[in-house]
Amino acid sequence: MDETIEIEGLRMRYDRIGDGPRPVIVMHGWGCNASTVCILAEAAASPSTTVYNLDLPGFGGSQEPPADWGVYDYARFIEAFAKAVGAERPVLIGHSYGGRIAIVYASECAVDKVILVDAAGIKPRRSLRYYIKVYSFKLAKRVLPIVLGRRKASDVIDRMRGNAGSADYNAASPVMRRVMSKSVNQDLKHLMPLIKAPTLLIWGAKDTATPLRDAKTMERLIPDAGLVCYEDADHYSFLRRPAQTDAVIKSFLKI
Repeated sequence: MDETIEIEGLRMRYDRIGDGPRPVIVMHGWGCNASTVCILAEAAASPSTTVYNLDLPGFGGSQEPPADWGVYDYARFIEAFAKAVGAERPVLIGHSYGGRIAIVYASECAVDKVILVDAAGIKPRRSLRYYIKVYSFKLAKRVLPIVLGRRKASDVIDRMRGNAGSADYNAASPVMRRVMSKSVNQDLKHLMPLIKAPTLLIWGAKDTATPLRDAKTMERLIPDAGLVCYEDADHYSFLRRPAQTDAVIKSFLKI
């Protein structure tokens, strides 16, 4: 069922499946929406659950954040959503960026269980080339306005940003670009030992966005965590192995 809700003045769209007593909140990754993770939502659906598959703020049919949010802001917002719909101690399912939000939420609030699918949350390892590019860009932002003037410098810096940015970054609005920049290098390892709920990690061995080593770090740091790895899958492991993902989630949730 397609529904909308207003939380703190911000409209969010979501799909609701079922009407059972056990709430499940599903959160997609960056640049996606609820339709991308419908396999995860459907896997969690049963007579005992109500599944809320969200378009996170700034994606799909939901409004953009009113400011440059970080992952903690998103987590606070999802907590407010859970309170508004009466979802006490929800199961959290997060893919990629949605996994970041789930990690923060579960480290601070009581939840039933957590499922992290190719989740972000560990600061990526960067090459020397990356840091040269970053600091060259920062230097250009300081020097070019002096050399070229503000207008010409702004045009050059925008071109540099477009050439250097990822496809996700270049496709985003100005607000969401700032949100992405604020979140992408946040390291959440210090929160993982605080997650007390049983946690399932589902990963693709060929994931290059959030590599398998991240999953192994999460498995080590989260007290009650177990890892399921698909050898032939990438960052969208659940789309490559839908039947197995469905079975694994149903078994973990005992539905």
